[in-house]
Amino acid sequence: MTEASASFETSPATVTKLELKGLSSGYGAIDVLQDVSFSIRSAEIFALMGKNGMGKTTLLKTILGLVPTRRGSIELDGVPVTGIGPARLIAGGIGYAPQEQPLFQDLSIRDNLRLALKSDRDMKDGFERAFSYFPFLAERRNQKAGTLSGGEQKMFILARALMLRPSLLLIDEISEGLQPSVVQRISSALKQERDEQGTTILLVEQNLDFALGLADHWAVLKRGSIDDAGAIEDGTRARILEHLKI
Repeated sequence: MTEASASFETSPATVTKLELKGLSSGYGAIDVLQDVSFSIRSAEIFALMGKNGMGKTTLLKTILGLVPTRRGSIELDGVPVTGIGPARLIAGGIGYAPQEQPLFQDLSIRDNLRLALKSDRDMKDGFERAFSYFPFLAERRNQKAGTLSGGEQKMFILARALMLRPSLLLIDEISEGLQPSVVQRISSALKQERDEQGTTILLVEQNLDFALGLADHWAVLKRGSIDDAGAIEDGTRARILEHLKI
């Protein structure tokens, strides 16, 4: 489906929020993802785990349209969205908190948040949502974003994604390198967002404790393919660790 002809008429009653069917994508002549299939229910937190270099970030970027799909399909609320560009997908309700920290270092926190909004008419509501999850951002809104610590920047990136009220949130390795207290604040924010707003979350993670403390279902990506998947239950930790062994 081309971007010009795509439609985003979705139903709130749809049980499945995101479905990947035989998805393959990559760079140049190399397929990084190969025949990836899984689905995520509405208002579910789904943890995708795996070692570095297995294709987790590529998968998120393929869903968001940053990496083109070569084979297979992506459906959002039952609507095919394969081939639609990032701007249209974000406008249609997908939020993205990337692993890298794409901030305008010399602009204030307030101005960085403002740039993510469609219109200044959305500022009051957007800022209130961002600051409700991480109040320190309100206190330091006029401070340059580049002066935030690594953990504070991760919380800022998440707040920026949440303020747009996404129905599906893609999160890439947000706990990496963070101290436990920051990880706990992020975990609490994600639980609150899912419980109060019904947001569906696809969480790419290597921090097993963080992922298992949040997720309803999980999958392990290995060499670009789903190696195993299931619901969070007794024995899940040992099962995942077995797949993560070298």
